[in-house]
Amino acid sequence: MKTNYKEEDFLLLSGIQHFVFCKRQWALIHIEQQWQDNLRTIEGAILHEKTHDNTIKESRGDLIISRGMGIFSTSLGLTGACDVVEFHRSSEGISIFGRDGTYKPVPVEYKKGKPKEDESDVLQLCAQAICLEEMLLCEIPEAFLFYGEARRRLKIVLDEALRDRVKVIAREMHELYDRRYTPKVKPSKSCKACSLVEICIPKLCKNPSAVYYINRYLSEVEE
Repeated sequence: MKTNYKEEDFLLLSGIQHFVFCKRQWALIHIEQQWQDNLRTIEGAILHEKTHDNTIKESRGDLIISRGMGIFSTSLGLTGACDVVEFHRSSEGISIFGRDGTYKPVPVEYKKGKPKEDESDVLQLCAQAICLEEMLLCEIPEAFLFYGEARRRLKIVLDEALRDRVKVIAREMHELYDRRYTPKVKPSKSCKACSLVEICIPKLCKNPSAVYYINRYLSEVEE
């Protein structure tokens, strides 16, 4: 089992959200390179285009705001970008080149709608924090999700249980990617909200596999 990944083996950190929503959706996008927009994906892209403008740097007193900061983790084998990383002046923080004092980094992920029923947003945010911890040699105990529909921040405590789930998901993503395997899934009501529903054709996942037909044929022959 790999403990550290090379840069050429990195997967997109944003894939965590796809993977938690649906492993088949993740595989279609990240293995088969399939994509199709709908209204939700377009609105989300517009929001992230604004937050990922890394030409914008803001300073507000004891706060420095960095947008679109590139990140990676060799332990997770993931790479991506943070919507926003806030650096708060703190005696327990880290040094920043060209700045006096020390600062504590806090990632903030922006989402268009409202909090989801699953943990996809939370896990994606936690993965970002793990990347920042490895890169900046620091500890990040909490981070924030900002939801556009609710217009408020949600504080996320990055405990060990959450970090362990991120590590398991990252490992599963690499295992599927290395096999170039697109899994079947059980169709659900969530399929209607997926932009890839016409490409995925979830109803086909209900059909028995070729192995099923072969085994049934062999059993009939033996009888």
